[in-house]
Amino acid sequence: MLDKKPVLLSGIQPSGHLCIGNYLGALKNWKALQNSYDSIFLVVDMHAITVKQNPAELRQRCLAYVAQYIACGIDPEKSLIVIQSHVPQHAELMWVLNSITYMGELGRMTQFKDKSKKYEANINAGLFTYPVLMASDILIYQADLVPVGADQKQHLELARDLAGRFNTQYSDTFVLPEPYIPKTGARIMSLQEPDKKMSKSDINLNNLIAILDSPNTIRKKIKRAVTDSGSEIKIEESRPGISNLITLYSLLTEKSIDKVENQFEGKMYSDFKAELGEVIVDFLKPIQEKYNDIIQDKKYLEDVLKNGADEAYYRARKTLTKVYRKVGFISKK
Repeated sequence: MLDKKPVLLSGIQPSGHLCIGNYLGALKNWKALQNSYDSIFLVVDMHAITVKQNPAELRQRCLAYVAQYIACGIDPEKSLIVIQSHVPQHAELMWVLNSITYMGELGRMTQFKDKSKKYEANINAGLFTYPVLMASDILIYQADLVPVGADQKQHLELARDLAGRFNTQYSDTFVLPEPYIPKTGARIMSLQEPDKKMSKSDINLNNLIAILDSPNTIRKKIKRAVTDSGSEIKIEESRPGISNLITLYSLLTEKSIDKVENQFEGKMYSDFKAELGEVIVDFLKPIQEKYNDIIQDKKYLEDVLKNGADEAYYRARKTLTKVYRKVGFISKK
């Protein structure tokens, strides 16, 4: 009998433009991990509506994200690609978990505090209970591992706390998920504000390189990117702008930082930026070509999402049936 692969789960909220930071920080790792893990990759559209959305744009963006997942190397034959709202058990389990989550725990969540400041006109209950839905996303599939960045670590800790609390109160039901920390991580910073992480949701599009940006747009954004004072193309803590661009060049070409610095020794910033622009254009070209083929094949996308939803529904239903029985609900005949 073959050993069962551990379940790995991750997801991205369909807001803004998937960017090179998402690729290097998440999608690249997903592509590598899908061969070793039973992988489930979500487009978390239910999380997205905690902020006001244009419904037609949200639908189109979800499809575009799925197409970009595949174009970036996520293989639907190896991994489940799932739209969160296609599996109602996410919301059903969330309600049960709400009943064992303490208000104080949610009030301490850093992201709630940050988002409350950012969206003062729309501080809704969804923003407050967002981490419980995230816990449900993880626990409904009995995920063993969850790749997390620093901004999501607190949410994973809550998921572990809720799993343990439920198991103690009702008997063992949930796997306690562990964080997955990639051996080689990547944190790409904003092009105009290099002290901040590059964000797909940034209002200023000059701060990010979107996966679907045109070649000329990419060249212009890199040309305008902040590079600090000085002229040496060298990584230094006091020069975050040029350091970020060197890191980006190193990751995309798979050359060491030392090799990149030596390659551009004595060269001007303008030379380095021109070369980096072309590296990004060449790197994204095959991804963009594959995306353009996929996004036009509506039947293929529908099939991928139906297969993902059907398998995810089956797994989620198994977990929720156990949960409902343990909390005392009468089973539906």
